[in-house]
Amino acid sequence: MFACPFYILTDFIMAKASKRQLQVAETLKRHFSTVLQQEGSYIYGNEVLVTVTKVQISPDMSQAKIYLSVYNTENKQAIILQMEEEYHRLKQALSHRIRKHLRRVPEFQLFLDDTLDEMYRLQELFKKLKEEK
Repeated sequence: MFACPFYILTDFIMAKASKRQLQVAETLKRHFSTVLQQEGSYIYGNEVLVTVTKVQISPDMSQAKIYLSVYNTENKQAIILQMEEEYHRLKQALSHRIRKHLRRVPEFQLFLDDTLDEMYRLQELFKKLKEEK
């Protein structure tokens, strides 16, 4: 096994995804976003904004990883945990929306995507370095 940064490895895996996997991932992303718009206020309130950034699906289409960005709150992991507690409700709403597109709704896991937070943090660091010059 060779040492490889995680982000390169995941990009490589997604590059190997079939056309159908990419289609299903995009369908899940679009419909899960709509489910969050409809059900989100009941789960985590009106103040928090949650967006779906990426969906990865297994080759057999039975498992999906849904990456979410969370805004307007300091405790982002708590929002993910609240959503995991309401897993059945979210899956039921998702299955109701995609029943005409897929035979089976994949089991999904929710992950916090903090890519944008890291980008903003790096921007601030670069601004400080530029100001020090």
